[in-house]
Amino acid sequence: MSPVIRILWEDWADTGLALPSYETTGAAGADIRANLPPDIRAEGFTLEPMQRRIAPTGIRVEIPQGYEVQIRPRSGLALKHGITLPNTPGTIDSDYRGPLGVLLINLGDVPYVVGHGDRIAQLIVAPVVQAGFTVVGALGDTARGQGGFGSTGRG
Repeated sequence: MSPVIRILWEDWADTGLALPSYETTGAAGADIRANLPPDIRAEGFTLEPMQRRIAPTGIRVEIPQGYEVQIRPRSGLALKHGITLPNTPGTIDSDYRGPLGVLLINLGDVPYVVGHGDRIAQLIVAPVVQAGFTVVGALGDTARGQGGFGSTGRG
């Protein structure tokens, strides 16, 4: 059975906007929209080059225990405008109940206006495993060994 993400609208939110939704039957991510406060809905807000800002979504979520929500960039925004997420993927833990905001950054060279209702990111629901951690005297050997960044591909 698929997990169900319970959603609560913020008091100020435009409840006429779509909830996160999968745009195709094979989509892994549900598109999430900017739901702007009433005082900036008409004009949106501008992200200057290299500026970061949290875009509100107007919702709070209740994620089932054992799952997380990952917030990822939309490829079209990244390619066409340089709009991405600086902490991708952003993780929303199952015990968080605050407002869902999407941290955006403009890596492009021109200002970009985020409009009310714009699809700004993708929401991925994923299972979580919490591991145990223990200190040991030695680690097992592997063919890779201590090879770090770039050790398995071209320099």
